[in-house]
This record gives sequence, C-alpha cells and structure tokens, in this order.
Amino acid sequence: MLNAEQNELVTRTNAGTPMGELFRRYWLPALLSEELPEPDCEPVRLQLLGERLITFRNTDGQLGVMDEFCAHRGVSLWFGRNEENGLRCPYHGWKFDIHGQCVDVPSEPEDSQLCKRIKLKSYPLVERGGVIWIYMGPPELQPALPEWEFATVPRSHSFTTKRLQECNWLQALEGGIDSSHVSFLHRGGLKNDPLFKGSKGNDYNMNDLRPQFEVVDTDGGLLIGVRRKAEPGHSYWRVTPWIMPCFTMVPPRADHPIHGHFWVPIDDENCWAWSFDYHPTRPLHQEEVDAMRNGAGIHCKYVPGTFIPLANKTNDYLMDRQKQRSGELYSGVEGIAIQDASLQESMGPIQDRTREHLTFTDRGIVQTRRRLMAAAKALAENGTPPPGNLPEQQKIRSVATVLPETAIFHEAARDSFRAEPGKPHTTV
Repeated sequence: MLNAEQNELVTRTNAGTPMGELFRRYWLPALLSEELPEPDCEPVRLQLLGERLITFRNTDGQLGVMDEFCAHRGVSLWFGRNEENGLRCPYHGWKFDIHGQCVDVPSEPEDSQLCKRIKLKSYPLVERGGVIWIYMGPPELQPALPEWEFATVPRSHSFTTKRLQECNWLQALEGGIDSSHVSFLHRGGLKNDPLFKGSKGNDYNMNDLRPQFEVVDTDGGLLIGVRRKAEPGHSYWRVTPWIMPCFTMVPPRADHPIHGHFWVPIDDENCWAWSFDYHPTRPLHQEEVDAMRNGAGIHCKYVPGTFIPLANKTNDYLMDRQKQRSGELYSGVEGIAIQDASLQESMGPIQDRTREHLTFTDRGIVQTRRRLMAAAKALAENGTPPPGNLPEQQKIRSVATVLPETAIFHEAARDSFRAEPGKPHTTV
C-alpha cells in the first residue's frame, strides 16, 4: 500500500514532476509509422506526458514534432498545410520546419529578422521497427537509440499496435506485470485464443492457482518470476521482465510469437497501451497477423478510423453476462486486451492505492513501485541517470520454462533472458 504522497509521485508525469522528468529521459513510442505514411501527408496530433504536440513528415520524408500551437495567435497547426518542407499555419501563413523553427512570415518585410527569433518547442524523432520514437528530455543527455528486439528484427517478424486506455499509466503497467490473474481473467483465452492455445504451459496455469512469486533486481529493472507446479520434482516458471520505466514482456506460449507492452502516459488520466508481437527466428504466419488484426492475443478491434477499442467503457466493454454465467468468458468480456482494460479502467482514472490490500502475489508490483520512486527521487535530487537506457539492458526476453524444483530460476535460465539475433526463444 502507498500513502497519498507516494501515489502522487508515481502517477503524475507532467513536465516538472519527478516521474515526468524521469519519463523524459527515455525514447518512448509516439506513433506508428503508418500514421505518417508519406512525404507531405496530413499532420497528426500527439499528446504525451501532458504536452500537446503536432507531428508531420516533410517533403524530403524527414520527421518533425513541435508544439501544436502556432506562435502567432495560438492556432492549432493540425489545420496546417504540409508543403515544401514545412507546416504552414492557414490563419496568416506562418511556416515552421521540422525543428519548430519559423521560416516564413509572409506579412513581414523582406529584410525582417522576426523568423530567426521565433521557434516552437520541438523534440527529436527516430523511426525503428515500424514505430516513431520520441525523446523529450535534455538534448545533451539523449540516450542511445532504442534496441528492443521487436523493433530490430526484420519487419516480417513483428507486428505492433496501440490503443487508448482511459486510466493512469501505472495501473495499466501493474496489470501487465501481474501474472497471477491469468488463471482467472484470461482462462478462456488460454483455451481458445489462436495466439495462446496449444501450450503445455496453459495446463500448468490452470492446475495451480496458488503461484509463488520471486522478484530479482536487474540493472534495467526487474525479473518477476512466477512458479507453478509442473511434473513431480519440477516447476513451471513464467518470467516477466520489466524495464524502466514502462516496458514489459509477456512470457511466451509454445511456438507462438513473444509479446509485450509499453504503457506511455498521455496525461495523468489516460495512456497509450502499445502492444507488440514478434518471433525471433521466423516471419509471422499470415494466419497470426490476421488474428492480431482481428483483435486476438493482446490486440483489439477498434472504433473505425481511431485507436479507441471497439469495446470500451461507453458500451460496458460489450459485457456478455450469459457467457460469464456459462463460463465461456470468465469476466463476460471478450479479448485479452479488453479484459485487462475493463478492470484497470474500473479502478478510476487514478487508482487510490491507500485503500488496497496487497498479498504475496503482488511482490512484483511492490518492487516496481519502489524502483520507480527511488529512480525518480535520485534523478530529482542528485541528477542520477535512470536505469533502462543502455542497449544491453533492452536486449531482453521473457521466458517460460520448466526447471527442477530446487533450481534458482534467474541462474538456471540466465542465457534464456538475453535477446540475440536468430536465437530461439525459451517457451513451453
């Protein structure tokens, strides 16, 4: 349980807050590449960490992001004309380049120096693995480019989506690292979801509803190990890596793709749930991609033309009480992603953690909060660089494995956690 002050610390991410400044030290997923598909395409609004921004791809194909509002009279540049390597405000024609620099004020005399003095706040962008990434921190402290395996395998090996989640980023993240709920909330998916079914691990999940948690600190975050009974003398381990501040991976099942998430704050009461699937040694099968596009696995169906889930709080997540009563759907809600979102959003925009009662199965959540608070305070008070930014800390995998009962999981499976090109993932 956190007190009110601690809850404020870990949930608030606007500029100037300790957690907001922590987030600004990382490359964060901002847009799918397909949202800015070609030069001079229409600009796209972007809100992250409480800041309203505008993004565009210029005539030369370069990416830019800057303050959404024109420096002249505050018009939203979403209405702007993307032309001739700049975004031109339609109100009075002021034009800005990809760095936010004003390059033309048509009403000014030819020898005017006004343009040189006008610059909108802007940030660097980089495109990797079908994702456009943003860094919003001090320029001189910009870290190395993101090296997550899903973004560095061939594009044919990976699939990434995002969806709006209407709650604070932390309660979404905490759902992502909570392995104990799978045997209840997602039990229907273990049997029926095409990206989950057929794994021997599913039987272990359903046959042992009292998992044992062991949490190990790493340089970049945590390894959250969950042990269940397997054959006599053996244990089934599902190990979820969490890397600072908001990256998680779900342990794999059979030869299905590995999957995971980023939980990126839009503001304090909404976040983007980024979901990726990838296979380290083969292209994704067309059947797998079709299932992902149809909302299987950790993905969802959308309100057409948006990233809003089709099943959302305005329609009670399309709850089916008959399927809940029959056991076809344990919660009555369809789909892994929406099952999670429905319960995480039900906690309210920002969960009041002063009222919760944690148990042994919440060890990963407790340690995650401690690491986040410690890193945010160390950065604010001493300027200590936060963990999770080094490429070697990002080259990590989740693991599902059966080990002897006496094995120490993080030692016995040490080689399985490291992502290497062409190396098969460890799965059951």
